Amino acid sequence: MPERADRICRSGSGAREAGAMEPVVSVRDLHKSYGTFSAVTGVSFDIGPGETFALLGPNGAGKSTAIEILEGYRDRTSGDVRVLGQDPARGGLAWKARLGIVLQSSAESGSATVREELSRFAAFYPSPRDVDELIAAVGLEEKAGTLIRKLSGGQRRRVDVALGIVGRPELVFLDEPTTGFDPEARRRFWELLRSLQAEGTSILLTTHYLDEAAQLAHRVGVIAGGRMIDIGGVNEIGGAASRVPVVRWREDGVLREERTTAPATFVARLVAASDGLEPDDVEIVRPSLEDVYLGLVASAAPTSAPEGVLA
Repeated sequence: MPERADRICRSGSGAREAGAMEPVVSVRDLHKSYGTFSAVTGVSFDIGPGETFALLGPNGAGKSTAIEILEGYRDRTSGDVRVLGQDPARGGLAWKARLGIVLQSSAESGSATVREELSRFAAFYPSPRDVDELIAAVGLEEKAGTLIRKLSGGQRRRVDVALGIVGRPELVFLDEPTTGFDPEARRRFWELLRSLQAEGTSILLTTHYLDEAAQLAHRVGVIAGGRMIDIGGVNEIGGAASRVPVVRWREDGVLREERTTAPATFVARLVAASDGLEPDDVEIVRPSLEDVYLGLVASAAPTSAPEGVLA
């Protein structure tokens, strides 16, 4: 726990070194309360220029509340927040034009086709993405001429994503962006995000797909019970102890396992003890980001939001 607390402190400390670029997002000691219920308690983190930061947590953990504060949709109780150098509570139209926001809710049913709607939004920006390339990137080529109100829920979700990034924003908020995507469309969307990363776009991502966070994020923060319980690189959170591999094998019909930092050496000893025969059902399991995340969340005390509050 001391190691984790120190890492959270260091990861939320702002422009950490002399001469470092100013963060695109800076959050310090953020609090949001509803009466006696604290939805967000003392959360701090930064997002650097060109960084993809995944904010992870179970439903009701406080991440939606935190993101809505950053987007300027919800007021905070206390704390200091800067997004693109501006307090989001005072952000005007020029500031909002620099953001791309993909909310959890799907696009409204409308009388425009997919291409017409994207073309209309693209016209609001000085240097928008190519509409047809964007339609292909979210896997809607065959639906480009279809009215949005006739699309399935998952297809409308893809329209949401396309609308959020058509204007080449400096910072993109992606709240569960690939919900409703089939595996192929999801992989294609990952490639689109990688192209945004290559252009230097900063991204704040929330997702329940832990493999998505592992693939796309430079750093992750895990929030539970309204608190940031860990933060760091994808291969750092949880600490070294949570990433020790497990060797599993079957001996005399009994499934056994051993956690060890030297799994190959351990398997070699098992083979030697069996006169050179490989143990039955032997496997080496290395904890994934999902394994580490589940362990972190399980160790955090649960906090329930009052009825009607989406934390």
